[in-house]
Amino acid sequence: MLIPVCPEQLGGLPTPRPAAEQKDGRVITKNGDDVTDNFKRGAQKVLELAKIYGCKETILKQRSPSCGCGQVYDETFSGTIVEAGGVTAKLLKENGISVKTEEDL
Repeated sequence: MLIPVCPEQLGGLPTPRPAAEQKDGRVITKNGDDVTDNFKRGAQKVLELAKIYGCKETILKQRSPSCGCGQVYDETFSGTIVEAGGVTAKLLKENGISVKTEEDL
């Protein structure tokens, strides 16, 4: 079973939305808005859905500040990639759910 979700939408952000990157434990948009709470709320909702449906693994979008699995864009909005994890990816891993990216398929 495949359950498509978007943590940012579940956290209350619109689509489309300004680009966002992680900085010092926060998620900041290119416009300078702090959207950390939206990302955390969305991650929590994804975890809740995963538990409801008994999901054991996920496929997430690599380099996203939410879904990045080992890689995210740095805080400069320059396209530079750094080793780190997205908010949702980290939460799912902490709760024993396997995390893969579309690039792993």
